Formats: sequence, structure tokens, C-alpha cells
Amino acid sequence: MSSTELPESRTAAAPTASRTRAVRVADGEELHSVTLPGLSLTVRARPGNRPGLPPALYVHGLGGSSQNWSALMPLLADLVDGEAVDLPGFGDSPPPDDGDYSVTGHARAVIRLLDAGGRGPVHLLGNSLGGAVATRVAAVRPDLVRTLTLVSPALPELRVQRTAWPTALLAVPGAASFFARLTKDWTAEQRVKGVLALCYGDPGLVSEDGFRYAVEEMERRLELPYFWDAMARSGRGIVDAYTLGGQHGLWRQAERVLAPTLLVYGGRDRLVSYRMARRAAAAFRGSRLLTLPGAGHVAMMEYPETVAQAVRELIADDGGS
Repeated sequence: MSSTELPESRTAAAPTASRTRAVRVADGEELHSVTLPGLSLTVRARPGNRPGLPPALYVHGLGGSSQNWSALMPLLADLVDGEAVDLPGFGDSPPPDDGDYSVTGHARAVIRLLDAGGRGPVHLLGNSLGGAVATRVAAVRPDLVRTLTLVSPALPELRVQRTAWPTALLAVPGAASFFARLTKDWTAEQRVKGVLALCYGDPGLVSEDGFRYAVEEMERRLELPYFWDAMARSGRGIVDAYTLGGQHGLWRQAERVLAPTLLVYGGRDRLVSYRMARRAAAAFRGSRLLTLPGAGHVAMMEYPETVAQAVRELIADDGGS
């Protein structure tokens, strides 16, 4: 149901300027800002290895950022010209002027980014909340999406796992501020360990440097005055999307997706149930399914090589670059 700011299993650091502390940038990545009316988005670019490669856009989950894709992007740099967006209020992107953190609001931000840059159609990849956002984008703007890859997408479940309840409770009015007060004495190290236990199938996959970088990023994020508000409102947006029926429901929109789709599910996912894989495979027409029994909620960070190979096959079958 959610994703949070996680360390990369492998990280090369080159700091860049930010409004608070520096945001970490891996070797080969570039950060730039895209300013649109009422919206400013930070984009992490991983240029392709040669000119003329088709574009790809990566969309992170709740509490995450574009850094969640830094392990996967270099593995596809010979195939696509990659960009990963920080959704409004996350990563290095400030909150949207209209305060809209709904799934539709985030999808609208992605669409505006693609329209402004003229990069569509793209190979679109999304994790968790980003998977729900990418599903909505692919359904309402099929002209913008060439292929779709969803890693543990936050699609409605009738019976949410108990381990996902704390994330859902963030959507309750006042819960985020209460949790912030309750955990005010927690160290960044304690918070990161909790995130790893929730999101990784095996937290031992994270290197010492990766853990240290995640702690630094957690400290930076906690300094942002809008951190908890963005979490709460986006969490509420997921819950609202879960209850939305009719043609705007996410499962109905999944059935409308025309792009070739790859679905990735982890057997140890504590946030999006592994049992949803079969339903998703039936909903997305002609989709292919990758199940990773040892993976948790962020397979693209835990098993980037395996996920990259599946994406390569998807793109190759679509006609390659």
C-alpha cells in the first residue's frame, strides 16, 4: 500500500543543492527542476548511454522519492533515456499549490510533466502509490504510455494486511500529527530500521553505506515543515482511491489499460498482498507477471537485476528501442 524512503543497495554519492540539506545523487544521475503553473517538480535524470533512446519515467511510492529507482535505472540505461520524478511534496519537490495529494492529483502532475517535456509515449514504471498513479495515467492518457511496469502497485484490496494498517491509519484526520508527536524522540536510525523491516523482504540486503545514506535522507526529510502533511494527505488519497467505484475505480481503469504491462509482486510484501498478483494479472489485459518469493515491497531495490531483465523483455517484445 505504501513505499517509504529507502536506501539503495548500491550507491555512488555526489551531493547537489537542496532547499534544506543536500539530496544525494548517484554517479551518472542529474537533478533538475521543472516549473509549471502551481507546481514544481524535481526530476532525477539517468541519460541513456547513446542518443535517440526512447524515454522512460519512474514514479515512486508513498513516502519515497526518485532515489528509490537509483538501483534500477543504470541497468536500463542502454535501453531507455530515464527520468524519475519526485511527486509533489516528496523527495525534493515542494507541495503543490492546490494541496491536492490524491491519486488523481499525482497522476495529473505526471501527465503535466510529460506534456510539458514532450517525452511521451514513455515506458512508465511505478511502485506502490506510484503504481496506482501510473495505472491512472495509462488509462486516461494511453497516448503517453508505451509500456507499463508496476511493482507492488497500490490497487484496492478487500482485506488489507494487518502490517499495512499503520500506513492506512495515516489517512485518519489528526493521526499524522499524533504519530509525529508520539515518535518525536525516535532517532533517524530507529525510523529507518522500522522502514526497512516493513518494506524489505530481507533488510540484510542493505549495505552499511546504504543504511547511512538512508539515515541522512530521513534526517533531511524530517526537517521539512510539510513532511507529515504530505504523508497524511497522500495516504488519504490512497484510501479514497480504494473506495472509489464506477469508471474511475482503479480496477476498472486497469481493465482499460492498452499498454503492454509487467506486474511485479513480492512474496514477503507486508504492504501489498502477494495474493493480489493473480487478480492484477487478470485485470491488465495481456499482462505478464513476475513473482519474487523473497522480495518485499520494493523489488526494484531488492532485486534490481531480476526486475531489469523482466523490463528488458517487456520492452524488447514491444519492439525495443
